Amino acid sequence: MYYPYPGIGLCLARERNPPLSTGVFIYRAENKKTLIHLYLLQELCGEKGTMMQTEIYPLTDTIVAVATPPGQGGIGIVRLSGEDSLGILRRLMAADPSHLPVFKPRYMRHGWVHAVSPGQSPEPLDEVLAVYMPGPASFTGEDVAEIHCHGGQAVLLAVVSSACALGARMAEKGEFTYRAFVNGKYDLTQAEAVAEIIAAPSRQGMRLTRAKLSGLLGQRVEALRNIVETLRARVALAIDFPEEEAESLGIESFLAELGAVRSGIAELLAGYKRARHWREGVAVILAGKVNMGKSSLLNALLGRTRAIVSPIPGTTRDFIEETLDIDGLQVRITDTAGLRDSADPVEREGVARALGLADDAELVLLVTDAAQPLDEDERAFAAKHAGRILLVRNKVDLLDGAGQDGPAATVWEGFPSVAVSARNGQGLEVLAATIRRMALSLGGASESEPEQGDIVPNLRQSRLLEAALAEAEALADDIANGIACDLFSVRLDAVAANLGEITGFAAPDAILGRIFSEFCIGK
Repeated sequence: MYYPYPGIGLCLARERNPPLSTGVFIYRAENKKTLIHLYLLQELCGEKGTMMQTEIYPLTDTIVAVATPPGQGGIGIVRLSGEDSLGILRRLMAADPSHLPVFKPRYMRHGWVHAVSPGQSPEPLDEVLAVYMPGPASFTGEDVAEIHCHGGQAVLLAVVSSACALGARMAEKGEFTYRAFVNGKYDLTQAEAVAEIIAAPSRQGMRLTRAKLSGLLGQRVEALRNIVETLRARVALAIDFPEEEAESLGIESFLAELGAVRSGIAELLAGYKRARHWREGVAVILAGKVNMGKSSLLNALLGRTRAIVSPIPGTTRDFIEETLDIDGLQVRITDTAGLRDSADPVEREGVARALGLADDAELVLLVTDAAQPLDEDERAFAAKHAGRILLVRNKVDLLDGAGQDGPAATVWEGFPSVAVSARNGQGLEVLAATIRRMALSLGGASESEPEQGDIVPNLRQSRLLEAALAEAEALADDIANGIACDLFSVRLDAVAANLGEITGFAAPDAILGRIFSEFCIGK
């Protein structure tokens, strides 16, 4: 089996007796006709060099699950995947087990699905549409069958139970997508994009998953990893033939290719930073002393009564989180307990939580009285969170006009400020626009909506990219400092491993298990 690298043929030798998990890459340099052995942690298989993974789910079973969300609806779908999918489907759709219906691939068939129990005649359950999709041209790459029932949970669970009675097994979380990954239908970035598009909080979040779902991120990362693999081979040549190191390594071209890897990784990381808030939303905290109108402001922004409003100080003791859509940006806004000293242990805990949430928030709205200057505690709180603080000067409707500077965003006592009235809505539109602008600016995100085709890594992927970039930059420093080429491979191995973990080429089973366990059952 050969793996295509530019100018280098690669074949794989495997130890068969005893069986080893360690694979042996054998690079054949065309101009030297010699073999260079590089030992990696896992063996390659498949013509495209897909990394073999130990199964985190059994792959020989036929699995079944409800693929639509829990609850009642017009339609509910039961999905099967595995080599027995067609046989189980035919028996479920047969009123007489001796006369099984015939399914034309990818054509819906109308009929009745039946409850099947050992030793009993089939019992009609529901009038359905059913379809059979043979692999590998299916979502999982295996034979897949779907039964489109009416959307009640009782009938769906009865169909699943009957499928299990015929030999299927209940699918685990994410097992369908895991099979698509193992069977080469998706790389790991595409598999994660499936979960992300399901959980996308907004239209912009959905748009950002499209490029990953189509495989663009995986292709970009694999292109960078292939460059790194070429550099690893060149280092191996230089180590095996030290008398010809200058010819085989070529420091100038080596640095140029390493620079291409660094810039490519940096570009992907910039995309994450630019669009992170559009994809994940923004955490905003309402903080301030008691009776400043924080809860009233939350209700006004939501356009409905969510928090209890009372003139009694300390009414809000725990935090309340809600989500706002501000011109396409998802904002998770949290009302917190009023900041004051209290003998009540419950209120003290609420204040402690408020302070902790303020430390973690991306933007802190300090709600104050528009008629009063900041007191010492408010000024200290604002200074602590300087750079991500917005003063919301509430109760502007109570001012007599003197000293009122209107709702336009301005600066008050050295901090960004907006004057509002939670009671009559004055200044709320300016406040919302200011929250949006400041949140995007603080996060380094673009104020314009993401473009179709933007490639945006998720948090897991961005951390791996950061680790890969750090190793690549450290290697460049090593070269500048005259480090021997024997040590280059240590850095290159780390870069390749981090990039490989993004696409699943070299992802440990524990990582795969965690990723797919976050999916819903049926996907």
